[in-house]
Amino acid sequence: MTAKAQSWHSRSVGSRLQHGIFYLLIHLGGRRAAYVLLHFVVAYYALLRPDLRRKGEPYLRRRFPGATARQLFRHGCRLLLDFGKVLVDRAVVGILGPECMAVRLRGKEELLQLLAEGKGLILIGAHVGCWQAAMSALGFLETPVSLLMQREDGDIDRHYFEHAGRECPYRIIDPRGFLGGSLEMLAVLKRGEVLSVMGDRLLGSDKNAVTVDFLGGPARLPFSAYKLAATTGAPIAVLFSAKTGPASYELELAKIIRVPTIAGRSGAAFAPYVAEFAAALEKFTREHPYQFFNFFDMWQNDETK
Repeated sequence: MTAKAQSWHSRSVGSRLQHGIFYLLIHLGGRRAAYVLLHFVVAYYALLRPDLRRKGEPYLRRRFPGATARQLFRHGCRLLLDFGKVLVDRAVVGILGPECMAVRLRGKEELLQLLAEGKGLILIGAHVGCWQAAMSALGFLETPVSLLMQREDGDIDRHYFEHAGRECPYRIIDPRGFLGGSLEMLAVLKRGEVLSVMGDRLLGSDKNAVTVDFLGGPARLPFSAYKLAATTGAPIAVLFSAKTGPASYELELAKIIRVPTIAGRSGAAFAPYVAEFAAALEKFTREHPYQFFNFFDMWQNDETK
């Protein structure tokens, strides 16, 4: 039995008015003022909306095996708080400008070398840290970037460029388009450009996923990006961002994955490369346990739970 194609959504939590209050606080008092309100909001959701806190429990039970109910509650509150800070930081970058957030990049020269190969470059990230703040630090590539992104109906969260009143700096490819946007992604790489995708959530059909080990259990992760790499020869750069201070992030080139030409379309052939990504993501969660924001059960078919 396979998992449903999509067991998660990215719709915003809170009303348009509530979001507007945070935005106003950032304008008036900056990041710190928004953080103060955030603590009260997290307390409200943790105590009176336990359904939201529990969305993180499948991950937290894996990350902290053997944790008691009280410990899971504490871990869940910390996860919500860190997630809230990331959302505030995303707005801060757009409202006050990227200069108010220090982003350190580890692996800049390696990324330039990969792009210089002329076969395009696939950036695979995950829902960790503040990926939008980190992406704003990639201007040095001086190459068009296309982003595979699905925006939910009813999502009122603003991206950082929307706060600044600018056009999106990336070309958005909708996975709900023709053939899941695969032809558009292939064209990006053929032009030697950059394609950015998320490796920890499945977009579209479950046929595009393969099962690999992640945090001690079988999880379903997408393999389409690795298939594109095999077709085009494009290298894959695994990039993770982590909040390292009140106003600082680190963007790390965690791994370089090269996929050889593979005959056939079976996901099993790409499983070893997906597993490399999963291992890198697991290492990230060991180092930053409260910065993995995938609020759904990735292990829902694990019969050992």
